[in-house]
Amino acid sequence: MINQQNNQSSSYITLLTLVAALGGMLFGWDTAVISGTVSSLDAYFIAPLGLDEYESNSLLGTLVSSALIGCVIGGAIAGTLSQRFGRKKMLIVSAFLFFISALGSAFPEIGFYAIGSEASHQALPQFIFYRILGGVGVGMASMLSPLYIAEIAPANIRGRLVSYNQMAIVTGIIVVYFVNYLIASQGDDSWIQNVGWRYMFASEMIPAAIFFTLLFTVPESPRWHALKGHNKEAKQTLAKLHGSAEAEIEFNQIQQSFNHHASSKLFSFGMLVVVIGILLSMFQQLIGINAVLYYAPEIFKTMGSGTNAAMLQTIMVGAVNVVFTLVAIFTVDKYGRKPLMIFGALGMGTAMFALGFSFYNGSMGTGVLLAMLVYVACFSLSWGPVCWVLLSEIFPNKIRSMAMSIAVAAQWITNYIVSWSFPLMNNNSYLTEQFNHGFAYWIYGVMSLLAALFVWKLVPETKGKSLEEMENLWQKNDSALTVEQQKSIA
Repeated sequence: MINQQNNQSSSYITLLTLVAALGGMLFGWDTAVISGTVSSLDAYFIAPLGLDEYESNSLLGTLVSSALIGCVIGGAIAGTLSQRFGRKKMLIVSAFLFFISALGSAFPEIGFYAIGSEASHQALPQFIFYRILGGVGVGMASMLSPLYIAEIAPANIRGRLVSYNQMAIVTGIIVVYFVNYLIASQGDDSWIQNVGWRYMFASEMIPAAIFFTLLFTVPESPRWHALKGHNKEAKQTLAKLHGSAEAEIEFNQIQQSFNHHASSKLFSFGMLVVVIGILLSMFQQLIGINAVLYYAPEIFKTMGSGTNAAMLQTIMVGAVNVVFTLVAIFTVDKYGRKPLMIFGALGMGTAMFALGFSFYNGSMGTGVLLAMLVYVACFSLSWGPVCWVLLSEIFPNKIRSMAMSIAVAAQWITNYIVSWSFPLMNNNSYLTEQFNHGFAYWIYGVMSLLAALFVWKLVPETKGKSLEEMENLWQKNDSALTVEQQKSIA
């Protein structure tokens, strides 16, 4: 009877995780859909402006990364709003924003110009607005989906369940790569530049509508209920998640964590935990992953591939992303967070240096593709899923949503800087003449090595600890590490 109840609880938790992870899928979909449209948006909106090289590249970088402005906003406000209104309600808001953004990005001239008319080329400000709006949804979901999953998951499988969110992200990426490829194959480059890119953005409306609908079937986070004093609702949800006996024990632990540390100020557990969270987020972007994902087709075109071949090679990148995220899902609770993060960072650094030297030496063969696939593989089994696991775990209950929101906002700011700066480095005439497109990849290689050193020296291991036990990792001031944390880091 007990085993049957445990199996039912496990199935229920998995179903809730899959629904919440749809936010991750839309995160991946929305951020990667731009990869198939870069040259089209350049031709449709920027080329008619007749700008010089620097202005054109800068505007292209701004256009491609415009959604990231919204991601910063969404990540920054998600903590405060979810603290007040709940995780579930704000996920519903994010789903709505995904839908509106998809529609508006596909047809930005609605209400201003006739769709497809000559004047519609002037709808660049409207397009950027809708991309920013979608970015707000991405920023909110990127913080709330793993947070919600972590708050409903048992400690022994939390790493695996939170990693489902990353699996959903990379699934969204590879699905939209296929969607972009299928749409692109329907016409020539001229058709893609004028019409095809609209279908690519519009495709997101379908998963956004599904996510919005399913969210009404999930319960609110029991830890949010407990934080707000909704004890009855918290116990009811915990009973559904873990069974009646476990529910009472877990509820008491949650209450004790709140009573033990009454303050909910951001730095009430010291500055170190917040700084580590921010640096985890920043390094996840400084290693260059989104420059690779956003500009993958353009990178392959630099190697000499045609549009369709570049799209197919981009799909290969997405497939490797999915496969090695699965590896992370099945190893993160077995081997721990730190070993995967350090191994992955070292592998990414090696691959980025190899990629940079391949471009520098003009070696445009399979070695370049192989280096990129190794890089993506190392990211996918480490800094992709495991970084989100750590961000959802390391912060104590009282400050989790607020601290995670700041860390996620920092991540999106760094993402914006990396995405905006990549075309400036990759397309710059001087850097191209001196390094033949290899310069940016060397920068990312250095950052990968620094990321490995950071994890080795400062990030604690959190495998197998309950969310309530996380408080024991940190002192209430920032003067020193606790004995337990020193042992964990060592």
